[in-house]
Amino acid sequence: MLLANLVPVFGVLYLDWDIASIIVLYWAENLIVGGYTLLKMLVAGKAGALPLMLFFCVHYGGFCAIHGMFVLELTRFAGESPAPAAATGWPGPLALPQLFMGLIRQVLAAAPESFLWGCLALLISHGVSFVLLFIGQGEYRHTSLNDLMKAPYPRITVMHIAVIAGGFLVVRLGSPLGLLFALVALKTGMDIMLHNRSHPVAAAADRSAAGMS
Repeated sequence: MLLANLVPVFGVLYLDWDIASIIVLYWAENLIVGGYTLLKMLVAGKAGALPLMLFFCVHYGGFCAIHGMFVLELTRFAGESPAPAAATGWPGPLALPQLFMGLIRQVLAAAPESFLWGCLALLISHGVSFVLLFIGQGEYRHTSLNDLMKAPYPRITVMHIAVIAGGFLVVRLGSPLGLLFALVALKTGMDIMLHNRSHPVAAAADRSAAGMS
């Protein structure tokens, strides 16, 4: 988790990443977390989880889509006019996946190779947690669908403040490193809090090991 959060700092210091890429990368992590949340709900509830999974896609996905539009507009990551294509084709609730597809296409078209490596690092980091803790330690046996669905929303709230407001200051002040470090520190603290809450067995083991040392 710590290594994954330090990837953006490494990228800025040694790979010439820009702040826009980092902010969009933080937004992309919310999509990754949402994808793993759907997997967790499917493992825990099987076919019975499908209605709640659909609601989660619409509700959580709506927040991510709005944040994505704001982030692209703020950072100009995808150009001077990054607004997604007008929803003239897909009717009703299908407008949301249409919007998502437009955002993803814009991000991928503008993304440097280093950005894609950052996404891969986040995908692997959350995947390791999913396989080793949620599946390996049997956490799916001791949780409810409602708890799983609600788990990512603190991330939405904190990320809204840390990425949107913080990203605005980064762009306006033109002082990327200090604010980047603050963003990474805030996000790391949030990740540790959510990790300990989601994986109490592993957290207790870590605290015990720390006490013995």
